[in-house]
Amino acid sequence: MRRDRVAKACASRRTARSSSDLRASLVLTILIGWLAGPDALGQAISLSYPEAGSYELPPLKPAGDGEIVTSTGTVTTLHELYAGKLVVLSLIYTRCADARGCPWATALLGIASKRLDRDEPEISSRARFITLSFDPEHDSPEVMRRYGAPFAQGRDWVFATTDSPAALAPILQAYGQSVQPARAKGGDLAHLLRVFLIDKNRMIRNIYGASVLDPALLVNDLNTLVLEQEARFAQPRPEKGLAAEAEISEKRRADLTRSALDPPLGLPQAPVPADNPLTEAKVALGRMLFYDRRLSLNNTMSCAMCHIPDQGFTNNALAAPAGIEGRSMRRNAPSLYNVAYQEHLFHDGRETALETQVWSPLLARNEMGAPSVGWVLDKVRRLPAYQGLFERAFGRPANMETIGQAIASYERTLISGNTPFDRWYYGQDSTALDREAQRGFKLFTAKARCGACHALGVDHALFTDQEAHNTGIGWQRSMHRHSEEAAVPIAPGLNVAKDLVEAVSEPPPNDLGRYEVTQDPVDRWRYKTPSLRNVALTAPYMHDGSFATLADV
Repeated sequence: MRRDRVAKACASRRTARSSSDLRASLVLTILIGWLAGPDALGQAISLSYPEAGSYELPPLKPAGDGEIVTSTGTVTTLHELYAGKLVVLSLIYTRCADARGCPWATALLGIASKRLDRDEPEISSRARFITLSFDPEHDSPEVMRRYGAPFAQGRDWVFATTDSPAALAPILQAYGQSVQPARAKGGDLAHLLRVFLIDKNRMIRNIYGASVLDPALLVNDLNTLVLEQEARFAQPRPEKGLAAEAEISEKRRADLTRSALDPPLGLPQAPVPADNPLTEAKVALGRMLFYDRRLSLNNTMSCAMCHIPDQGFTNNALAAPAGIEGRSMRRNAPSLYNVAYQEHLFHDGRETALETQVWSPLLARNEMGAPSVGWVLDKVRRLPAYQGLFERAFGRPANMETIGQAIASYERTLISGNTPFDRWYYGQDSTALDREAQRGFKLFTAKARCGACHALGVDHALFTDQEAHNTGIGWQRSMHRHSEEAAVPIAPGLNVAKDLVEAVSEPPPNDLGRYEVTQDPVDRWRYKTPSLRNVALTAPYMHDGSFATLADV
């Protein structure tokens, strides 16, 4: 149905360009110059550039997505075409008569493509050129096929259009491409030339205008991105010790996204939602929100006060942390290390996305105590420290969605792998793990059957099956009869009458685990399986923090 509609729409368009002889001559002249050789046009404009790999191309923003129609009539999306490639995306229209506009840009990209084929075949195999028309009413798939035929022969170069102006609009907005809707005499469109360099992670790394688009520069930049990726894998592992750890921390302080996009040994690629790709601006904003006590009702609590960074992003001192005004919580604060991989959040698994999870502690009366979503939004919008930050990160002001996305982006970067176990099991380093630990692993996976729930895979280990189980601890706690003693021991030799304690205390809350979410009796006292990564750092243990040490577990 969809393809039939597109085919009919495309068939109704004009399949030939209504260009003047001047325009045809201009395109033909540039095309002939390009076909004459890779350097026919480029030599006149090529400048001297720094050596590839001697400079950096910091991520600018995520590359947008949208539905397009290729010159063969295939309906697809930009992100599907990106598919792990280095992408050069140009936005043009075929009837452009600007001598330094669309025809010029397409010819220069053709030169760059030929140079890659000739001088950099390995990089050429990793790159894809995409030319997208912003004139769908005239540039049908057939027009784009004829326009791109001389350039695309034997190359990974896709020429495409869109089904309608409505389908085009979000793409133009995402890439900041301005096209004047009012057409001048002759059908010209007012626009600025923009060509985008996009990396394998769908991040825009450079934007070229008419004055800076040069085949030599583009080839250099593509080479730089390839060298950047290779350097991550070739970099030697630093020596052990605090100095080395500090060095690693300092190197990655400015780019927290790297750990998620390029995971360490023992962990897979972190899942990132398509509608919330990681950027440095989002991560920095999310980190700021994570540590900000002003998000709580009385300006005393932040996320980091229960999830303490130097305590494994949990709270080692309390079985269950305290919220605003010392209000009791009934469950242990789970570690946030590798939370990006968790399919279910909270001990009862009631949330499935970090973007929505963050609002529960913000609004819980015994945690951060915010009275409403609107109250949080109004407070953040009034704070001078956040002025312009949401606009920079998301292109729009703070709202319920962007606050959740910012904090979630920061939490996704809390990746921890490449442990001695990973180096021993996945890195095949027989010296990385001592013999006692190796014997423990055999017991863990065999007789003790710990691995049945705390699972590991062939090339990575999350040490969780992402399921909920009843270990008996929740049931035991619910059935426990509290002491009938008249006094409560506070310290050695110091007892307080029980009725005095009860007068200022809440009764211990009941906890039925996953049942509270599903209302299925089978789920009573079931709690999700936590990951065992960094488990030595994240005491106390179990959903209620009832075990103080690993020996207790």
